[in-house]
Parts: sequence; structure tokens; C-alpha cells
Amino acid sequence: MKTLFAMALTAALMAAPVHADCPYPPAPDKLPDGASATMDEMVAGQKAVKAYDKAINDYVTCIDHELDEAIKKGGDQLKPQQKDGMQKLEMQKHNAAIDQLQSIADRFNEQVKVFKARTDKKS
Repeated sequence: MKTLFAMALTAALMAAPVHADCPYPPAPDKLPDGASATMDEMVAGQKAVKAYDKAINDYVTCIDHELDEAIKKGGDQLKPQQKDGMQKLEMQKHNAAIDQLQSIADRFNEQVKVFKARTDKKS
């Protein structure tokens, strides 16, 4: 019976993030093309990347808090391997979000370089 309860508790705790209040933020719809973008489009792209950075950081904070709450809720009923599994899942979500953010920032920074190279030639 204890094993069944532990399995049910683990399933409930692991399923909680699926229905959580931590929605994954969408990436910016479109980044400007440095080869043809105007200064206004580049500035808008920068604002979109900064907003995405904030959204990802809010998401990461949320899932960190969510994990802490799930562990508290599990209390003494939570076995060490269950806690480790929950922490591993949260770390995977955390790292994937940061990797996605870095990818977006890198792509935008590359377009900034292209834009600067193009506009510096006109000066």
C-alpha cells in the first residue's frame, strides 16, 4: 500500500508542472535581417530580444519556485530518488530555456554585426 501511495504521489508531483502556472514564453516572432533592416527595425528587434530575456528569466524563476513547492508538498513521503528525478526534470527545463534564449540572442547579435557592417560602409 505504501508503494502504491508513493507511486501516486510521485505521479501527481511530476504531473503538476504540466498544468502549472509557468507557461513557456514564445520566442520573438521574427528577428530583423541586418542586411536590409532599418534602424527602427533593429531597435524593435532588440526590444523583442530583451522582452524575451525577461520572459525566460521569469519562467526559470517560476519553475524553480514550482519545484520548491512540489518538494515541500511531498514532504517526508518523497523518496530521495523521487526528489532527484524532480530536480533533474526541472534542471532540464531550466537549461533548455536558457539554451533557447542564448540561441535567440546569438542570432540577433549576428544580425547586429551584419547591420553595422552595412551601415558603416555608408558613412
